[in-house]
Amino acid sequence: MRVAVIGAGIIGITTAYELAADGHEVTVFERRGTAAEETSFANAGVVAPGYVTPWAAPGMPGKVFSHLFSRHAPVKIGLPLSGSDLAWMWKWYQSCKLDTYLANRARLQRLAFYSRERLHQLTAELQLEYDRSPGYMVLLRSEKDSRLVQPGLQVLRDAGTAFRELNADEVRKIEPAINSDTEFLGGIHLPNDEVANCRQFALLLKNEAQRLGVNFEFNKAVAQLEHAQPASILIAGESSPRSFDRVVMCAGLAAAQLLKPLGLKIPMAAVYGYSISAPIRNHLNAPRSALMDERYKVAISRLGNRVRVAGSAEMGGSLATKRASSLQTLYKVLHDWFPGATQHSNLGAHVQEWKGARPMLPDGPPIIGNSGIPGLWLNLGHGSSGWALSCGSARALADLMAGKTAAIDMEGLGISRLG
Repeated sequence: MRVAVIGAGIIGITTAYELAADGHEVTVFERRGTAAEETSFANAGVVAPGYVTPWAAPGMPGKVFSHLFSRHAPVKIGLPLSGSDLAWMWKWYQSCKLDTYLANRARLQRLAFYSRERLHQLTAELQLEYDRSPGYMVLLRSEKDSRLVQPGLQVLRDAGTAFRELNADEVRKIEPAINSDTEFLGGIHLPNDEVANCRQFALLLKNEAQRLGVNFEFNKAVAQLEHAQPASILIAGESSPRSFDRVVMCAGLAAAQLLKPLGLKIPMAAVYGYSISAPIRNHLNAPRSALMDERYKVAISRLGNRVRVAGSAEMGGSLATKRASSLQTLYKVLHDWFPGATQHSNLGAHVQEWKGARPMLPDGPPIIGNSGIPGLWLNLGHGSSGWALSCGSARALADLMAGKTAAIDMEGLGISRLG
């Protein structure tokens, strides 16, 4: 079949590769000048399936409210809030019920473990070399942090995830560069999890997709899907639509506006995240892999010769405006744990500051599969877990499009979940 994929982030690229590997003739349309320029560009890079859980969870609304007035809050509300933001927040609140959370957590973790397996298969089969480090450590500053993390540990046990609870001395043996002046309680070590550079992987897989015949058309924004024939798309600046046998929507936040005229109302909102990346100044003072500061929900990742610090969840505002306090939290956490690791200062030329928009659905899991409209398929709404879910999502969609049964149970991952 002739298939168009809309979007060349990590979801679009993995989808294009899997479809091409199945023998389809694939064209990818991307509004940017190159691949993985938006949400996939500078995320934390953590691949930890046991920690992929819905943001909509029991008790979360109270936690969000309690953080609103904290300087280094992991969750922030920006202004202005649009009507669609408020509607999304109401749907999110309704999804925080225990039974809804448990069902969505199971769906996400099925997909996340399968996706990690597929990521490793692709890496080995294609001999892809990108920045990656094994192991993941959750840092606990206090007894309170330890108490708060206990429900999460039960989630890991239920998922069969290997982990160890460590005291501070044991943590330092695994990550010896941790600041000797920082006092903390201990950590949770997950040896089978990892950190890897999402954008590097995306660009490498793009090259492999091109070898399979995938045509990437950059600087080509999709203006609309044809209402009468959704497998036809009109590119901005072109006079007539292009026709395909299938179209797969992987356009992140832009997907909601493109789908709305077709009667598909996808309740997707931007939850913004931040990162700073800087070259390592002294390898002996740098982390060996990935760590998460549990109190501030900030990840510190070793990516080759750089350290990336990523976190924050911000609703409202705009992508163009960076919140200074969110960036300051990242600098604070880096300084607390690895003060001598990087060549950075808040005004330094070496540091890359980034803000990205995560395309999140209110209840958590993405939408993967047939849209219900002839010729139109969906792979969208992965939120903050796009990297961790991408390879499995793409393989599952390709199997479904081929009329096969996916390798995992796809219950609750289709558009019917939205009612």
